[in-house]
Amino acid sequence: MFDLIMNDILGTPAILVGLFALLGLLLQKKAIADVISGTLKTVMGFLILNGGATILVGSLDIFGQMFEKAFHIQGVIPNNEAIVAIAQQTFGRETAMIMLFGMLMNIVIARFTPFKYIFLTGHHTLFMACLISAVFATGGVTGLPLIIIGSIILGLLMVFLPAMIQPYVREITGNDNIAVGHFGSFGYFTAGFIGKRIGDKAKSTEDIKVPKSLGFLRDTSVAMSLTMAILFLIVAPIAGKGYIETELSDGVNFLVFSLIQAITFAAGVYVVLAGVRMLIAEIVPAFKGIADKVVKDAKPALDCPAVFPFAPNAVIIGFLFSFLAGLISMFLLPLFGLKIIVPGLIPHFFTGAAAGVFGNATGGRRGAMIGAFANGLLISFLPALLLPVLGSLGFEGTTFGDSDFGIVGILLSFLIQLFS
Repeated sequence: MFDLIMNDILGTPAILVGLFALLGLLLQKKAIADVISGTLKTVMGFLILNGGATILVGSLDIFGQMFEKAFHIQGVIPNNEAIVAIAQQTFGRETAMIMLFGMLMNIVIARFTPFKYIFLTGHHTLFMACLISAVFATGGVTGLPLIIIGSIILGLLMVFLPAMIQPYVREITGNDNIAVGHFGSFGYFTAGFIGKRIGDKAKSTEDIKVPKSLGFLRDTSVAMSLTMAILFLIVAPIAGKGYIETELSDGVNFLVFSLIQAITFAAGVYVVLAGVRMLIAEIVPAFKGIADKVVKDAKPALDCPAVFPFAPNAVIIGFLFSFLAGLISMFLLPLFGLKIIVPGLIPHFFTGAAAGVFGNATGGRRGAMIGAFANGLLISFLPALLLPVLGSLGFEGTTFGDSDFGIVGILLSFLIQLFS
């Protein structure tokens, strides 16, 4: 029963989000038809978003393999799913307990403090619970103290990090209906902070003038397809026709394969945006029930793609400038005696794109570019600094990718050493 609840129910983000929607609709005493419809559409929106993310990840994984082959770069590749899968073999039960009690702690803190945020990004809750387990265990804290302290820390992070970036979220959305619950918050905060100080929000990325002959670039899907096609078609010939057709494309011509992967990536972005729109349309009204009955004025803290529809051009710019920072960092890291972090396209796309949106909201085009670049530096240097903190997990060739994991892991390790 425990495994059913933890792994199959609470461990499935779509069901977790659906349960929150169901609870909210029931608390509002909605008609049974509205309850069923709202719950199913919430789950469906999340699954559409997740399906789009899966398409994106598949395309980015292929590009990453081409990139490694082309430039012969060996290093650590940040990937949250990979490091968690490895860590679960050792810290599985501790991770599950911290996740469960951390979620309860989130609700308690939101109920009795001014920070009214309910963190709904279930997979990131799991990732952070896993990081906390690994860092504490490496520092010699195990058993019940690990679960109690870890749950409290996770609950606090699930409330305070969305609160930290909420002023910038309000500038993005124009209202206070949703929050962002994603452990790339320090990167987004940095982008918003930099944008406000060096940019001009009046010069938005969404106002970029496009000549009539290039009017088709106003369509985000078309612009994303062309951008990725250029990247693929630059890297593919360097990686080599023989490698791609033998190892990746099952004999399909390497240029045709690269073009299809570029368009597949753009299709994934389109699906993600469709899922986000459906999810927000259903979860926000349903969440009113929780706000009124359990946590007054609660805000749903959603995954970072929730902000993508508000500035589609900033999404493209943010990804490219974050990735550029990752490329430059590969040459800088050895100068500081740190391991090379190969730019993981998945963290650079999702957090870089979101950082671009945050930077644009406070500083326009300049904010989007420099803010996303700063995010790219963070998610390159922080994973390198985190590696020694993870003990034996630091030798696995992968690590946590997003900024909050690096900062939280390093701070916790420092505190453990200080108090021990």
